[in-house]
Amino acid sequence: QVQVVESGGGVVQPGGSLRLSCEASGDTSSIYNWGWYRQAPGKAHEVVAWISTSGTITYGSAVKGRFTMSRDNAKSAVYLQMNSLKPEDTGVYYCNVNMQTWGQGVQVTVSP
Repeated sequence: QVQVVESGGGVVQPGGSLRLSCEASGDTSSIYNWGWYRQAPGKAHEVVAWISTSGTITYGSAVKGRFTMSRDNAKSAVYLQMNSLKPEDTGVYYCNVNMQTWGQGVQVTVSP
């Protein structure tokens, strides 16, 4: 089995940046894709970005051009660099592996 842990959330002003990390442990050789999702208060889960086994990265339309996902296979980790943050980016951000395993989530708050 695989476990994932996110880190890097926090409070930032509009226009600011944050970098989230997600590290996997356990049977990391079984990982074939990674994803970042978020959930704002009162809203459904939303895909932020995900990376396939081939390395293709797909971004949600709300974050395209502002967020960048990257992967470090040696560390069994992925990152989410979030720039030009907006108040509507506020929410809990979750890391997902193989569309099955979720982390506990980290809070991101964008507020003046």
